[in-house]
Amino acid sequence: MSAAVARATLASPRKPRLVLVGNGMAGMRMIDELLALAPDRYEIRVLGSEPHANYNRILLSSVLAGEKALDDIVLHPLSWYEEQGIALSVGDPVVALDPAARTLQTASGERVAYDKLVLATGSKPLVPPVAGLELEGVATFRNIADLEVMIAAATKGGRAVVVGGGLLGLEAAFGLKRRGMEVTVVHLARTVMERQLDEAAALMLQRDLAGRGLRILTNAQTEGLIGDSRVEALRLADGRELPADLVVFAIGVRPDIELARRAGLDVNRGVIVDDMMTTSDADILAVGECVEHHGRIFGLVAPLWGQARACAASLAQAASLAQATSHAYVPPPDFTSLKITGVELFQAGALEAADDGEDEITLLDAAGGVYRKLVLRQDRLVGAVLYGDAADGPWFVELIEGHAHVGAFRDQLMFGRDAAAAIAA
Repeated sequence: MSAAVARATLASPRKPRLVLVGNGMAGMRMIDELLALAPDRYEIRVLGSEPHANYNRILLSSVLAGEKALDDIVLHPLSWYEEQGIALSVGDPVVALDPAARTLQTASGERVAYDKLVLATGSKPLVPPVAGLELEGVATFRNIADLEVMIAAATKGGRAVVVGGGLLGLEAAFGLKRRGMEVTVVHLARTVMERQLDEAAALMLQRDLAGRGLRILTNAQTEGLIGDSRVEALRLADGRELPADLVVFAIGVRPDIELARRAGLDVNRGVIVDDMMTTSDADILAVGECVEHHGRIFGLVAPLWGQARACAASLAQAASLAQATSHAYVPPPDFTSLKITGVELFQAGALEAADDGEDEITLLDAAGGVYRKLVLRQDRLVGAVLYGDAADGPWFVELIEGHAHVGAFRDQLMFGRDAAAAIAA
């Protein structure tokens, strides 16, 4: 046998190729988890549509408010990929997926082969079907490119209208106000953040936001945008016109399922996955805001970490069924906090009592600006709304997630961990 043949015979087999489509928070958290479980199992390539390294999207509002710089929110700098032996392509979106051939095609025309594929395509901002969306000065708030548009507009001052009084819309409005713009929030519902806050907490929030110089218009529907080449005003359905140099739509997101749908994977509202984040194709997994798990889609970051762990465990090929099952994805209770300086707000689990088997306990200190509501079912906490003092929020999440029996300290539960601990002692 020749030396060349001997070397070929003894050479290690090629590692399977793992490709991640999407360089965002969920996908890269999965890579972190996989490297911890099986650092040498795959040859890894990451394909990102944005021309940036991985960054913390939920802190974009902090950058807008001037509280952080872009460098502060980078999670994996470009040097990290090289250190880990991961091939990274940025600014070249994937436009086609062929599961039969196990190949992808990018916008630049490159064909990329895979053995295992993870889709982390995220979500797209919702925009209402109104006239004038093409005008200059109209933006969404989803990525760094959107952030740069908003900051550029804010440097000129003037008036901004933010459509959407949910979590992201209020954070965008606060950031623009901090940068010197006159800001109006237009919200369709009767109170802001109606999915996360009951009426009492929402009205307290609206009062505090008004005190910070934000104008809040509720029960207000956007009919269209006015302007020639650049936006000049937003028209409401009741005929009012709001002068605007910048209009930002922040009314929600929807899973980006187009790549999966065109490839023939099972999709509904999101890309359908099982408890190990596997799609209808055994070689394709999915994580993040693009997925649908048991009929549920996800717009907050906390549920994505468990998805990342389950996906990584599946890819690492756990040694036993028991080990694999221990990593199966179980969504945590939803919880929300608002990143506006000086506003303490936290909500987790059920917002209101659902039936006769549930109780609500409330505390209101109007003078101190503090409101708390707890929802209980058979002496177990299932929901919490905190306003003005949210320090106990993480503890309440622990109680909800752990299905803890709180009967022994039910009367002190409203006053937080320390009061409950005093009873237990």
